[in-house]
Amino acid sequence: MNTTKTIQSALISVFSKEGLEPIVRKLHAQNVTLYSTGGTEDFIKNLGIPVVPVEDVTSYPSILGGRVKTLHPKVFGGILNRQDNDSDVQQMQEFNIPQIDLVIVDLYPFEKTVASGASEEDIIEKIDIGGISLIRAAAKNFKDTVIVASVDEYSLLLDLITDQNGATTLSDRKLLATKAFHVSSHYDTAIFNYFNTDETIYKQSIANGQVLRYGENPHQKGFFFGDFDAMFKKVHGKELSYNNLLDVDAAVNLINEFKNDGPTFAILKHNNACGLATRNTISEAYLAALACDPTSAFGGVLISNTKIDVATAAEINKLFCEVVIAPEYDTEATAILQEKKNRIILVQNEVALPQKQVRTCLNGILVQERNNITDNKEDLRTVTTIAPTEQEVQDLLFASKICKNTKSNTIVFAKNGTLIASGTGQTSRVDALLQAIEKANNFHFDLHGAVMASDAFFPFPDCVQIAKEAGVTAVIQPGGSIKDELSINYCNENKVAMVFTGTRHFKH
Repeated sequence: MNTTKTIQSALISVFSKEGLEPIVRKLHAQNVTLYSTGGTEDFIKNLGIPVVPVEDVTSYPSILGGRVKTLHPKVFGGILNRQDNDSDVQQMQEFNIPQIDLVIVDLYPFEKTVASGASEEDIIEKIDIGGISLIRAAAKNFKDTVIVASVDEYSLLLDLITDQNGATTLSDRKLLATKAFHVSSHYDTAIFNYFNTDETIYKQSIANGQVLRYGENPHQKGFFFGDFDAMFKKVHGKELSYNNLLDVDAAVNLINEFKNDGPTFAILKHNNACGLATRNTISEAYLAALACDPTSAFGGVLISNTKIDVATAAEINKLFCEVVIAPEYDTEATAILQEKKNRIILVQNEVALPQKQVRTCLNGILVQERNNITDNKEDLRTVTTIAPTEQEVQDLLFASKICKNTKSNTIVFAKNGTLIASGTGQTSRVDALLQAIEKANNFHFDLHGAVMASDAFFPFPDCVQIAKEAGVTAVIQPGGSIKDELSINYCNENKVAMVFTGTRHFKH
């Protein structure tokens, strides 16, 4: 059976007319009968091309302020009839229903209307009824009907009818039907999420996915679903990998904690900070961050909370790094960083991050609210007889921000606005502490006068004891252990200041 079909009639009802003119002209040149409604009908008429109003087919006017135009058996019969079904063919003749071979629809912009902050009345009016029905009908009957459900597919349709002289194959129509069902399901998801208040129901549809070189390892396929270009302007370098994106995500979350602080520079490796410092200039902050752990910085992701200048770029250029991120760069600084062909340079835009975090788990997914709590001075409750000094309070909050964004179990040492060392992702908090001490010693940092942050409470006083013996003078932790008093008593006896925040910051 020949499954190639030539388009002889088309129903066009679209919101966006951009890119429509060449399609209409090509269809007219191919002697296709055009049906349309409302603004689209006027658009076609203004091109000097004949068009049949849908009202002439249905013998019914557009009613209810345009809410009902195409919802009629003569329209949907023309779309849904099965051309190889004798009964359908007979009824088409009996009821004088015109055949419709092609349907072109572009839906009302519901998501854009919501994003614009429009009133609920305006938003409700942007819920397309006729358009979505036309899409589903034509897509269901893809064996006989061509469906173009979005302005994004206008160019594909134009290429098809141009190259194939108005004909389409079954595979062409099935491909377009697949795209159409994606449009309809995405649209319905957006509408549902606008109305939904039940947090136990989760729906998400992301239209703009991209294929990555591979996943975590070369034998794994990798994809990114999101609007990367909204968050970043990529000005140089190779394509980002799956692992690059994970590190960039960690870097953005971390530097957001320091958005309103002085010049701050962070270096990350495998989603954890290996260097971070706040200084008077971004160049000083970079050099201090690099000094935290120059070994781990090799091949890392670098991020700044302010403009990268020429002096900073010149220093960065001495280091092999995968990605550099900043809100802006001096022109000459960009030129310096571009000297390394593969180095990825990103300009970070101000974009709100999703307030729900999602990850696969077993045969389903886990969803949680973003951890939006950043410990601040008002949250601190001094639980020891000795209170931290003003400098120690600043360092405690500094360390807490890093701790929140580091894999648990976590211990962070900080001093004078600098990350001294951290213990990350350990199965024991004592192990995390010992790892941090070892790293600090390896890079010859003096822990005397340093502060310590923990992402969760201490069940025993062993950690504060080890930290005190290493030189730590102040500790920040959430508290909440039934044995808190043991740690508090040790600190009181050994003149260590300790504050509780009341907020745990696990990051698994």
